[in-house]
Amino acid sequence: MKALLCERFADVDQLTVKDIPSPAVGPGDVRIRVHAASLNFPDALMVQGLYQFKPPLPFVPGSETAGVVLEVGADVTAFKPGDRVIGYNSLGAFAEEAVFNAACVLHLPEDVGYDVGASLVVAYCTTLRALKDCAAMKPGETLLVLGAAGGVGLAAVEIGKAMGARVIAAASTADKLDICREHGADETINYATENLRERIDQITNKRGVDVVYDPVGGPYTEPAFRATGWGGRLVVVGFAAGDIPKIPANLCLLRERKLVGVFWGDSLKYDPQAQERNMQQLLAWMAEGKIQPHVDERVALADVPVLMKRMLARGVKGKAVVLPGA
Repeated sequence: MKALLCERFADVDQLTVKDIPSPAVGPGDVRIRVHAASLNFPDALMVQGLYQFKPPLPFVPGSETAGVVLEVGADVTAFKPGDRVIGYNSLGAFAEEAVFNAACVLHLPEDVGYDVGASLVVAYCTTLRALKDCAAMKPGETLLVLGAAGGVGLAAVEIGKAMGARVIAAASTADKLDICREHGADETINYATENLRERIDQITNKRGVDVVYDPVGGPYTEPAFRATGWGGRLVVVGFAAGDIPKIPANLCLLRERKLVGVFWGDSLKYDPQAQERNMQQLLAWMAEGKIQPHVDERVALADVPVLMKRMLARGVKGKAVVLPGA
């Protein structure tokens, strides 16, 4: 089978498409013919050796997929060959075939396309865990989303609205903010041309926001945190801007603000019941039309390095999907 292979930790240009054997199926595994696999920011960090953990080399990157079951392990009863499924894992999705543990595989509804199904799990599960389980956001609260036109950003806009929040979307260009409005944002801030703190004060009448969803980091985190009101929570999701901000501790003391970290991948080990509940909630919201991943582009395996570079430069809107069979 063809797969995108990382043989050394280096720039994304070192990734190559090669023919490798199909992955072996263990007793609790499901082998999937990959129709679509979604690109996520951690994928680009992992191949450079910059993510929280470094997998053994060589490896096939890619953490979520959608396709058709080819084979199931001896202990698997929930799936059979021919089933349409979505799967999530740390590795293995950027290939014509992928093997995931059955616990990380879900049935894909017939009316959901493979590209949309492959875009649902990582971004939306991360975001729902962040806003519901970590920040305990309530209906009527005000949510500020930084990097709002990216994959997790648009997920936060949609989930924020589904949870009953007033959503302020912040991004760096007018076309990105147009997409945010299309996905339900109530207010927008262009932080390339507007002062973030001043605009938040204007929009909230200086009351401040209740929750900040921050996958960006860099220079935007501190002013956003300062613009939270009493009991405000800043949810740390990632650092797409490249720099990890250093927040003065006195900002937590003032107004009883809270910094809350989110690591969805590890939460699967510590709180698997929450993941199951959240996934069912997401599928229900999708059926109701409240969430719909925005697939901005679709590329072949050979084009993934270029796509990763564009993602690292924050040039991808919504989700980008890899089609291994293209």
